[in-house]
Amino acid sequence: MADSPATPIPRLALPALLIANVVLACGPWLVRLSQTESGIGPVAAGFWRLTLALPVLLIAARRIEHFPPRAGSSALLMVAIAGLAFAADLGLWHVGILHTRLANATLLGNITALLFPLYGFAVARLWPRPRQWLALLLATAGAILLVGRSYELSGKNFLGDLLCIAAGCFYTLYLIALDRVRGAVPPLSTLAISVLTGAPLLLLFAFGLGEPIWPKTWLPLLLLAGGSQLIGQGLILYAVSRVPPIVVGLMLLTQPIVAATIGWLVYGEALTLVDAIGAVGIAVAVLLVRDRPAKALPHETHGLSSVL
Repeated sequence: MADSPATPIPRLALPALLIANVVLACGPWLVRLSQTESGIGPVAAGFWRLTLALPVLLIAARRIEHFPPRAGSSALLMVAIAGLAFAADLGLWHVGILHTRLANATLLGNITALLFPLYGFAVARLWPRPRQWLALLLATAGAILLVGRSYELSGKNFLGDLLCIAAGCFYTLYLIALDRVRGAVPPLSTLAISVLTGAPLLLLFAFGLGEPIWPKTWLPLLLLAGGSQLIGQGLILYAVSRVPPIVVGLMLLTQPIVAATIGWLVYGEALTLVDAIGAVGIAVAVLLVRDRPAKALPHETHGLSSVL
C-alpha cells in the first residue's frame, strides 16, 4: 500500500481542535447551571445556546463573507441538514443527561470519536497510519479509564444511554455534513445557516416537552452561547477541514479529561490514580498524531471533499 504525498496538519489546527474540545466539555456543566440558576429545561438551554449566538454569527458573516453566500443549492441544503443534525444532537444529549449518569453521557455521547474516523475510511478512503491507530486505541482506553469507575450499566439508565448514543450519531452526521461543504460555503456562513435551521427545531422540541423556556438569569446561557457555540463549534469547523477524521475523532476524547477536572474542582469528585493514567493515555495519543498525515488507499488522490 503506497503512501499519499505528505500533507502535514497545519500548525494551528491541533491547538484549535484542543481548545474547541476543552470549551465544549464545559457544556454539560453550563447546561446544569442553566437549570439550577436560569430555571429552564435542558432543550431550552440548547435553543438559547443557538439563538444568542445567532446575531454575532450573522453580523460577522455579513461583514467578513458578504452573507448570504453565493453557493449552490446542494451545498446550502447540506448546511441546513448539518443544522438539523446538530439540533437533534443537542436536544437528545441534553435530555439524556437527565436520565443517566454523567459518566455514561460523557462516554456514550462521544461515540463520534469512533464513527467519524470510520466515515473517513469508508467514504474518503483515508487509511490511518499505524501510529494513528495506536493513538486512537490509547485515547479510547484512556477515556474508558477516566469514566469507567463511575460508569453504570443498568435498566434505570437505559433511556438516557440510548438518547446519548443517538446524540453521538447525529453529531457524527453534523461533522460529515460540515466536511462535505468545506470550500463551497464560507465557515461563518456555514455556522449562521446551521444555527438558523437548528434553533427552531429545538424550540419546538422544548415546547413539546413542556419545558420552562424564558430564563430567570442570562449568564449561564451567555456563557453557553459564547463558549460552546461561538468558540467551540467555530474552532471545530475550522479544524474539521484541515485534519484527518481520525484526528478529529481522537481529539473528541480529550473531553473526559476536562469533565473529570470540572467534577473535581466544582463538585468535589476525587480523581484517582486510574483517572491520571487515563488522562496520560489521551495526552500521549494526542502527541502521537501530531503532524502525521493519513495514508490513502490505492487510486485515491482526493481528500474528503472528493465525495461531493
